[in-house]
Amino acid sequence: MSNAWLSQVNEEIIDPQRPIIDPHHHLWQNKKNIPNYELDNLWGDTRSGHNIIGTVFVECSTNYRKGGPEQMRSVGETDYVASAAEVSLRQTSSGHPPILGIVSHADLRLGADVQEVLDAHHNAANGLLRGIRHSAAYYPDPPAVDRYAGRVEHLMLRKDFRQGFAKLAPAGLTFDAWLLHPQICELTELARAFPETTIIFDHFGGPLGIGPYKDRQADIFSQWKRDVAELARCKNVVAKLGGLAMMINGWGWDTRATPATSDEIVAAHEGYYLHMIDCFGPARCMFESNFPVDKASVSYGVLWNAFKKIAERFTENEKTAMFRSNAECIYRLDPPT
Repeated sequence: MSNAWLSQVNEEIIDPQRPIIDPHHHLWQNKKNIPNYELDNLWGDTRSGHNIIGTVFVECSTNYRKGGPEQMRSVGETDYVASAAEVSLRQTSSGHPPILGIVSHADLRLGADVQEVLDAHHNAANGLLRGIRHSAAYYPDPPAVDRYAGRVEHLMLRKDFRQGFAKLAPAGLTFDAWLLHPQICELTELARAFPETTIIFDHFGGPLGIGPYKDRQADIFSQWKRDVAELARCKNVVAKLGGLAMMINGWGWDTRATPATSDEIVAAHEGYYLHMIDCFGPARCMFESNFPVDKASVSYGVLWNAFKKIAERFTENEKTAMFRSNAECIYRLDPPT
């Protein structure tokens, strides 16, 4: 994801004045074998020429507390991001987008006892806590993707997980769902069991393109479409449109001499985007960068160009919804001034 490698593809920015809220990015420090990605790194990407007016941070297991009760250690991440958000809010006059919301991690397997963790995140977030993500992505032996090692199979079906999940809606929190494509049906069951909880479907449900799924995107696509259509029948589920350029999706741009162009992104991914928008409707979709994870394949400016090309067929009101206002509504963001 070096900037020198990414700079080989330089495109004129499409529709540069359009206000965008990026509802899914990460920040991290001291992650194993991964360069830091902090506020200045994020701003280096958001300065690509698109009009990014605000962002939402989503948990990525960084800066956990090193001591204290295990279940409370993830609050260290919220401490770290809340501090970054405070800095960002002071820098808006310099053209830097502020962090307007935080999605933290809590182990929902704690059941009713997770309330203490939710309260701690609330206290640490300085008013910015908007949701929780407890990643359910599971694959028994994912090659080259150790982030999934040790995760729990059928997590969303567990009684203890659901007891913890039941605490989210009363606390005014959404749930970001990160899973892999064989698990979409399990998310549908969860959504039906908790119709009062807003669930945000991350990254198209993680259609895999590695390991036994390598070069099988066309085979997987038909079943994926059916599963997504069934999930979209749950009106409490909304969709993030992005995160499809990750290495696990198997497109191979991360291994090339040059990164992806916006036209290549559109050619490979447009069918996924249009199916999602068709199923959920523009009023329940929001474009997201998933940076810096997708930065392994494409630059920030080029990625948002691809999104704008995909959105060309929609009305102005629909574009406004998918690029800005849905994120404001779903995450209850205070509009940036």
